[in-house]
Amino acid sequence: MAPRRIHTPREGDVAPSLRAIGSSTVGDALRRGISVLSESSEEARTDALILLAHVIGRSREWIVAHGEASVSKADFSLFIDLCERRRGGEPVAYITGSAWFYGREFFVNGSVLIPRPESEHLVEEAVAFIREGGNGTLKVLDVGTGSGAIACSVAAETNALVDATDLSPGAIAVARENARLLEVAARCRFFGGNFVDPVLGRRYDIVVANLPYVPTDDLAVAPDSTSFEPRVALDGGADGLEVYRQLLPKLPALLNEKPMVLLEAAPPTIAKLRELAQAALPGFAISVGHDYAGLARYLKAQRNKT
Repeated sequence: MAPRRIHTPREGDVAPSLRAIGSSTVGDALRRGISVLSESSEEARTDALILLAHVIGRSREWIVAHGEASVSKADFSLFIDLCERRRGGEPVAYITGSAWFYGREFFVNGSVLIPRPESEHLVEEAVAFIREGGNGTLKVLDVGTGSGAIACSVAAETNALVDATDLSPGAIAVARENARLLEVAARCRFFGGNFVDPVLGRRYDIVVANLPYVPTDDLAVAPDSTSFEPRVALDGGADGLEVYRQLLPKLPALLNEKPMVLLEAAPPTIAKLRELAQAALPGFAISVGHDYAGLARYLKAQRNKT
């Protein structure tokens, strides 16, 4: 996903301030919010709608249809604070504690990467593989689970038993909370530790990995929204593949007889990742999958049928 560029105000600039506005209507608040965010966000109206909806506990559709409804002073003040945070570059998902992925709402915070639409393709592939096998109780491993978006989505869509790992204790806590919220905790287990080390000795029908794959020199800096996300979840080393080089040699020992492996990466790195995967997974047919923009985004590896 291309990082969003945020305007950095020059010294002496005076930002529009909602604090100068008193008690107001929904429509007034929305207009002022858009004004505040217009210099810092490419989607000022959408961001303002989301933040206002979060504050007053109404849908965005309701806000648009009820512009004359009043806004309490407390809600107005909170909306101001949230707009100011967004103006500073903080992602909307962190401000609201919520992100949508594969049709479901997930809890997120600064301990985890915000789920990307590109990763939904990994869920689609895993779900299709499980259903093609009769939707039986297959075993799935999600390496580097972060918020648990992939793990929980696969569990919610199928009868699979899902294990997930992450090095970050904060990420594991978020993932467990999402499994609870989506009511899939009974079929999801989360393990803290490096890559697959916590589950060595187990075998899986599907292994999914969306590991850090941004080359170090391409990492965003403040006030870009992406700079607020944990660096450890983004930094893939000099060429974006350092973490995958550590993972791939460990995969064969984790796989059942007829497995599928899914690996997400940056489009410029896919060709090289495919070479690494072919070396680590001899006898596997490896294909390239594309994201919603038509860019090469992930690999699918399956053992050749004999």
